Amino acid sequence: MTKLPWWRADASEMMAVTAMGVWEAVLAGGGRRFIKRKDSDAGETGRALEELRSSLYNEMHSSEGAKRQQQRFCGPSVALTFNFAVAVGIIMANKMVMGSVGFKFPIALSLIHYAVAFVLMATLKTLSLLPVAPPSKSTPFSSIFALGAVMSLSTGLANVSLKHNSVGFYQMAKIAVTPTIVVAEFMLFQKKVSSQKAITLAVVSFGVAVATVTDLEFNFFGACVALAWIVPSAVNKILWSSLQQSGNWTALALMWKTTPITIFFLLTLMPLLDPPGLLLFNWNIRNSCAIIISALFGFLLQWSGALALGRKENR
Repeated sequence: MTKLPWWRADASEMMAVTAMGVWEAVLAGGGRRFIKRKDSDAGETGRALEELRSSLYNEMHSSEGAKRQQQRFCGPSVALTFNFAVAVGIIMANKMVMGSVGFKFPIALSLIHYAVAFVLMATLKTLSLLPVAPPSKSTPFSSIFALGAVMSLSTGLANVSLKHNSVGFYQMAKIAVTPTIVVAEFMLFQKKVSSQKAITLAVVSFGVAVATVTDLEFNFFGACVALAWIVPSAVNKILWSSLQQSGNWTALALMWKTTPITIFFLLTLMPLLDPPGLLLFNWNIRNSCAIIISALFGFLLQWSGALALGRKENR
């Protein structure tokens, strides 16, 4: 191996020492500060992402956050429009099921509606998409139980009325629910309605009455059922509105809690109000699909109605 002259060896060593000194100087000065700043920026970014993830989790998995999300994406106008469109659809679907399809079991139809709704909400809960309910202390079980019982009467009698009455008479009975709510809220909560809302209510009621009067067909038993349906329907809407606005309940969370109670009471009402022969019904594909479509409309109606009743009113 050829040995370098001393002056070349000294030059190479000096260059190496100089390069090492420059590198140490860079690391000791701005370089180290630069690396440290990069590490700090990465830590701050990680903390920001963690805080964002935590806030999103709280919004989706707390009753207050879920209620804020519901109010943000579903305002009063959206909820009312949604409810109106679904209400028209379910009246037509139920009348077809009990008419052309020949399913003469209105309480059983209501039971199927709530059973399908329970399956859909159980699926949402399995996928962690069902909003969390408020703490049990905020709402007594007696209120949930009363709401579930009233819902069974309201929905069951509504379908019995639709079976025995024309669509026009059914709509006329439905008009009477809103004035009943106004009177009941005034008697129970001393809640007054402004003159502007009263005039609007009168005009809308008169318009619906004129639009459906040509379809009126009087049936004594159907009229009695319609009158019996008005009171539980009004109480149902009052309880829904009161619980959602006072207890931070979202529509789906409250539906999840009350649906099993409603199913239980519908099972007890079915032998009393439905005719025999449910198992003898022709459960072919066509009839079953029509009933399932009606049940999907029923789920959407309950959800949209809960959204509309849970909106905050301007005082």
